Amino acid sequence: MKKSKILMILGAVLLLPLFFLPLWNITLEAPQYPGGIGMDIYITKFKDAAPNDIKNINIMNHYVGMQDIPETIPEFEVFPKVVAAMAFLGVVIGLIGKRKLYMTWFIVMAVLGTIGMYDFYSWERDYGHNLKDNAPIKFTMPNGEPMAYQPPLIGSKMILNFKATSLPREGAYLMFLGMGLAVVAFAVAKKEERNA
Repeated sequence: MKKSKILMILGAVLLLPLFFLPLWNITLEAPQYPGGIGMDIYITKFKDAAPNDIKNINIMNHYVGMQDIPETIPEFEVFPKVVAAMAFLGVVIGLIGKRKLYMTWFIVMAVLGTIGMYDFYSWERDYGHNLKDNAPIKFTMPNGEPMAYQPPLIGSKMILNFKATSLPREGAYLMFLGMGLAVVAFAVAKKEERNA
């Protein structure tokens, strides 16, 4: 089997760990939580980074009027189907061995990833801005508007005395590697065609 085909198939297979490895993580650090508390985001669930973290986040959020982190969201029904379909499609494309299809798969993955990041941003924005009117504690900005508690899309920022950090996890890195292998497969296939 040609090297380009192997690379493409391997790239597609690297999506499968998303079914058991976390895609993203949000961590909150503060003096009262020196070790930080947080949650891992999988394609099928939210999970405590350490025991009772989500429960503790929900308790804190209650005081400023933020929504609870839900047990499930509609995306948890959609994401596994999309990941399985793209992994299967990538393997089929690898077996077909058409160079242009390698790049097509990469572009579709990039578009889906962009949609996923926008969805994540929208979720964070709603979570941090859509506050309950009956919050026990209300913080305001200097201009008098209610304070927002939106975590960063990627990176860190201060929210009151909490440092909120949002970063990719193992599943995301393997997905990025898989996408990168599709690009490498495209380049290798081009070279193989020249040398044929």
